[in-house]
Amino acid sequence: MALSLEQRRQIKVLGANVRRQRTAQNLTQEKLAEKSDLFPRTIQKIEAGQLNILLTTVLRIQKALGCSWIDLLG
Repeated sequence: MALSLEQRRQIKVLGANVRRQRTAQNLTQEKLAEKSDLFPRTIQKIEAGQLNILLTTVLRIQKALGCSWIDLLG
């Protein structure tokens, strides 16, 4: 099933928020990937808004960044 325009927008917002939180903590994509037990390429795709991820992945990133999930989901 194809994603709606609103769903694609939300994925991009999530990616931008992950990038903002990561850079605010001076973390590289590689370091965030390590802390969240994900591949660096996965972090790259998330930040680029190219990956529709599961809530469990959002929670892993949230825990690694030490922020609230609301900070990521906007």
